[in-house]
Amino acid sequence: MSTSSSFTVELEQQQGYEFRVKFDAPGVQELLLDEPAPLGGGRGPNAARLVAAAVANCLSASLVFCLAGKFRQKPGPLRTQATAHLERNERGRYRIARIDVKITLAERADAVQHVERCGEQFEDFCIVTESIRGGIPVSVEVVDSAGLTVHRSEESAPALA
Repeated sequence: MSTSSSFTVELEQQQGYEFRVKFDAPGVQELLLDEPAPLGGGRGPNAARLVAAAVANCLSASLVFCLAGKFRQKPGPLRTQATAHLERNERGRYRIARIDVKITLAERADAVQHVERCGEQFEDFCIVTESIRGGIPVSVEVVDSAGLTVHRSEESAPALA
């Protein structure tokens, strides 16, 4: 059994800070990236926004897999919000200082079996979050439709470099 795999994305500059991203997956549409003003025109997300989106997507998909795939639950559509906090490091360079993720279930927690068990394990299966946690702290909260917190984690990471 192979323990590694790879994928490739290709970027092509369009103009200024706009880049068209091509993915090596059949049927996947290209994506336009751009820096916000005043640097770029803001015609697409920038790399920092993609990092936050990737963390939010990976965590959400991992929770769905646990609930629906593993335990055959029908939790309804999740809503996920990721907030990336940008700060300057000691050299004055912007870095993603931390990402806070909040996943909201469509139902009350007592209507979703195994939600506690999935809360104990879904983060560990998220490739993106666990890969970047070595440099960026990521906190995760899962709440039900009534706002009751059913899972919370806080991670620490090295200081900004």
